[in-house]
Formats: sequence, structure tokens, C-alpha cells
Amino acid sequence: MTELAAAAPAAPAREGRRPVPTEYVGVWAFFILCAFVSWRMVQATNGQTWGAMVLAAVLGYVGADFVSGLVHWLFDTWGSDTTPIVGKTFIVPFRLHHSDEKEMTLHGFIATNGHNCLVTAPVLFGTLFIDVSSPLGAGAVTLLFWLCFGTFLTNQFHKWAHEDELPGFVVFLQKSRLILSKPNHDVHHQRPYDSYYCITTGWLNWSLKTVRFYRGLEWLITAVTGARPRVDDLKKA
Repeated sequence: MTELAAAAPAAPAREGRRPVPTEYVGVWAFFILCAFVSWRMVQATNGQTWGAMVLAAVLGYVGADFVSGLVHWLFDTWGSDTTPIVGKTFIVPFRLHHSDEKEMTLHGFIATNGHNCLVTAPVLFGTLFIDVSSPLGAGAVTLLFWLCFGTFLTNQFHKWAHEDELPGFVVFLQKSRLILSKPNHDVHHQRPYDSYYCITTGWLNWSLKTVRFYRGLEWLITAVTGARPRVDDLKKA
């Protein structure tokens, strides 16, 4: 038996998903637009706009956490692998992640962040047409920039929350709660996977659970459509 076991071939190494060409385009477009928008924000910074821009940056980063939770909840809760457009691309990976938490750690930078770049790049492009000469305009551009930048980093922060070995600066950011921490995200990976959906910083998770934000939305959707939440998710997980 020992000789047979020794002769058995080793299991093939797992590989991450290969990015598609549009994801490369999205990442390049995102960073080029970030450079342009950052320069506009620097030019807009003065005694009148400074306070509005700092407040907008904080609101944008918090907003990214909220958006990450809302999108995560939608893909975890409603639809199935047969749902048009988003079924195979988004719903299936989100739900299979519950049973294979480490799969996403195999992806490279482009595969991890490409989709979010494609989504946020058009928003960044739109900020180029906002007048930043007033505190309101400068604040709006800053808010949208940090909303997009936080959204872009969401999958990276989520990936780090599942990795066993991390660079020191990432550990520092997690312990400082500036990005999603492992203990915060571990709550979501307890059955039935129905809370702590926010995966940018996780700042809003406790509050949204306490006020039963997602349960309220689910009750409303079920009352209007008759659809039941998480039926397919529980089956797959």
C-alpha cells in the first residue's frame, strides 16, 4: 500500500483564472484616468475647497464600503447561474466562494481587479467634465474619485482577507481597520452567509446588521415579487 501511495501521481497545482483582454484595457484606463483626476484635485486644492475635499474623500471611501456590501448582497441573495448577463460572470463566482474561500487567492492582479476597473473607469471619465473651481465641484470630484478608488480596491482587500501570508504593510492596514480585516470578514463566512457583506473596509457591517438593513430589503422584495432570498446560494454552498 505504501509503495502504491508513493507511486501515485501528485495532484495538479491549482491555477487562478486568466484575465481576458478587456480587463487589461480596464486596468490601464483606470490608472490613466486616476492620474488625470488626481491632478485636477491637486489643482483645485485651496483654502476654500480643502475642507470640502477632505470630507468628500471620507464619504467616498465609506460609500465604496456600502456599495461593496450592496452588490455582494445582491449576487449572494438573488438569481442563479442561469440569470442573464450576470449569472455566470458574477453570481456563480460569488456563491462558489462560500465553499472555496481560497480560490480567489490564486488570481493575479488583473484577474482580481479588472472587472472593478471596467465598472469604475466610466465614472472617473465623467468627473473630467465637472468644474472643480468651486468647493461643491471639487468636493463632488473628490467624492467620486474615492468612491471609484475604494471600489477598485475592494476585490484586492477581499483577497487579502483570505490569504494566509501577507506583507507587513497589509497586516498593518488590516489591524488599523483601514481595510477589510480577517476577523470582520470571517463573520460573513458562517452559514447562512447572510450578513457582513461589506468587503472594502467592513466599517458598515455591524451597523447594517444591527438595523437589519438587508433583511428589510429582502422582506420588501419578497412581498412585491414573491421571490425567496438565498435559495440557490444555500444549495450551492
